[in-house]
Amino acid sequence: MYKSSLINSVLLILLGIWGYFGSGSATALIPVIFGLILLILYPGVKKEAKIPAHIAVILTLIVTIALFKPLSASIAREDVGAIIRSLVMLISSVVALIGFIKGFIAARKLKNQDI
Repeated sequence: MYKSSLINSVLLILLGIWGYFGSGSATALIPVIFGLILLILYPGVKKEAKIPAHIAVILTLIVTIALFKPLSASIAREDVGAIIRSLVMLISSVVALIGFIKGFIAARKLKNQDI
């Protein structure tokens, strides 16, 4: 769970910065902000602390949904670089969400075994 969150946060930061310098648009920095927040939450996610993990999953869900708009805009512009950046960020966010869900399910099963 935590590795996919770390990879996702780093990709959001790097690809967002690349998008900013490629387009000059300040909105390209939105994934950078989400990535930085996820990176700050990473130690708590790694320790499987509930609050940081739940905040991280909510932010990851928000960024996943939000990435559809720039993807559709880049497809309309036929901007291959922006399409690739958006797709990579979207895929990494979906993979991170899947990792979170699997982690939550495993934690729940472990908790139920202890009862």
